[in-house]
Amino acid sequence: MIVYLVQGLTLGLSAGASPGPLQFYYLAHAMSNGWRKALPAAAAPLVSDIIIAPVVLLLLTQLPPLFLNVIQVIGALFILYLAWGAYQSWHRGELLDRQAIAGSDAARRGFFKAVGVNFLNPNPYIGWSMITGPIVLRAWAQGPALAAAFVAGFYVSMIALNAVLIILFGRAGDLGPRVARTLLGVSAIALALLGLYQLVMGIERFMQTN
Repeated sequence: MIVYLVQGLTLGLSAGASPGPLQFYYLAHAMSNGWRKALPAAAAPLVSDIIIAPVVLLLLTQLPPLFLNVIQVIGALFILYLAWGAYQSWHRGELLDRQAIAGSDAARRGFFKAVGVNFLNPNPYIGWSMITGPIVLRAWAQGPALAAAFVAGFYVSMIALNAVLIILFGRAGDLGPRVARTLLGVSAIALALLGLYQLVMGIERFMQTN
């Protein structure tokens, strides 16, 4: 059991540390709303993967490549939408109005946006089909407890790292309005570039499969 637990912890840390749409969204969310409002979003992968994991394990290997391409294109458009939102926050200086944020529903909205980011991101599908999924199936064949240990380690380490990143991003915003606004601008640019990259890659793969 220890072996699978360690594997889960290691892969969870790797998934959380890999730069991607979710990490850049955490940066924008924490800069705009503070780390306390952004912290619930750390658990977003757990919610989205409740749907992603069964789809991958049961269907993805039998579906054509077009399925993943469509997800990538839709995800790219959603990332661009988030980039536009981050830009608007940067332009209006919304991160400076901490009092208004305290009474808002930013935590709930941020959580569901993070779930959407991860749900429309092709990386979890690829990870579950090529790495995580096969390990879970192998562990399950030896005993459900082993599979549970791996999954628990994976999500505990990933969510914990997500929480640390959000707190660090949010605390960086406390260094001053100029630093916070700069970091929010960086996150908007990063989201836009990542969205454009995902969109181009999705269209190219779509063209190659047709």
